[in-house]
Amino acid sequence: MPDLEKKPWYKLDGKGITNLIVVCAGIMLYLGLTHLPQVKTAVGTVLDVLSPFILGFVIAYLLNTPVDFFEREVYGNCKGKRALAIVTVFAISLAVIAVLLQLVLPQVADSVRQLFNNLTTYLSNLDAMVRDLTLRFHLEGEGLANLADRYDELIREVTSADMVKRVTELLSSSASDLWNVGVSLGTGAVNGVVTAFTAIIASVYMLSGKPRLTRQMRKLIYAVFPAKGASRILAVGGKANKIFVGFINGKLLDSAIIGVLCFLLCTLFRIPYAILVSVVVGVTNVIPFFGPIIGAIPCLMILVIVDPWAALWFGILIIALQQFDGNILGPKILGDSTGLSAIWVLVAIIVGGGLFGFPGMLLGVPTFAVLYSLVKEWAERRLQEKGINLEETGEALDKK
Repeated sequence: MPDLEKKPWYKLDGKGITNLIVVCAGIMLYLGLTHLPQVKTAVGTVLDVLSPFILGFVIAYLLNTPVDFFEREVYGNCKGKRALAIVTVFAISLAVIAVLLQLVLPQVADSVRQLFNNLTTYLSNLDAMVRDLTLRFHLEGEGLANLADRYDELIREVTSADMVKRVTELLSSSASDLWNVGVSLGTGAVNGVVTAFTAIIASVYMLSGKPRLTRQMRKLIYAVFPAKGASRILAVGGKANKIFVGFINGKLLDSAIIGVLCFLLCTLFRIPYAILVSVVVGVTNVIPFFGPIIGAIPCLMILVIVDPWAALWFGILIIALQQFDGNILGPKILGDSTGLSAIWVLVAIIVGGGLFGFPGMLLGVPTFAVLYSLVKEWAERRLQEKGINLEETGEALDKK
């Protein structure tokens, strides 16, 4: 038999390519861990350069659902329906932002200004109430007396004219530093405006070119991966997109409703600075599980200084409001968009927040939901391949 032609040594088969990729990945991981500061600097530089496009993608992703709705339901038979839908959604978004800027933000700023202007009066009233309670209920003791003395000293320092004089001298001596800070803030504001404008333009292009970009991405995935693997990647991407869209849109709507209800209830019960505390509660409510606690703590601290009895009513109101959100409103809006139990939601928030801060706390739940669904599908497929049915096994064990 003729000798088989030997394959050249430099041509790798599938197994060789896999081994080479694993070795290269291991070397890159080692180099990245040993040069972590340089890697962080490089990644930060790249993210700064790409920040307008990242922000544009976020805007396009958030507005994609209403754009699809207007394109499908309102402009379904019109020519250029995609462009009309984009213009409509951006017009509505700008109108909402304008309303917030004209109605909500000035009231929030006014509340903050009033709070600081009346801070000395609030502290004096709180001091009088504490002393009255101490005398009425005979709350005496050395530790309590020392605490009261320190509190009186703080009140005197805050309300004294010498405090204002010291602050004025400090500002005068730091004039040059304040100038540098002002220049930095001005430069940052200009850069922020440019970044925001670029992000809006990029989001418009992304929304208008979404069908074309989607087709190009599908072609690229099928060109790079085998047909079965490409189909799997697209299926996982579609499921992840459905989870993220359902969770983020639902959470934003839920938080807006909670903020409005909080304002109405605070106004009804005559709680001071209703608009300020409602904005804080509504914004922090986007964080699952810990959001109500994070929002209620600073509000309670403010209200304790302003009016302790109002703080008590506010605490009761927040507990009732969050029970309504967690048991009625949240499930109605979000439904089973994540499919996670409470323990896994808690794990996702803690891990995501520890690694990435506020964005991690917000996006950790849908990210973990995608990973959870993939692991669940893999486990069920492996059990099916092994011929194991846990439900039948469990029933057999129960009969024994």
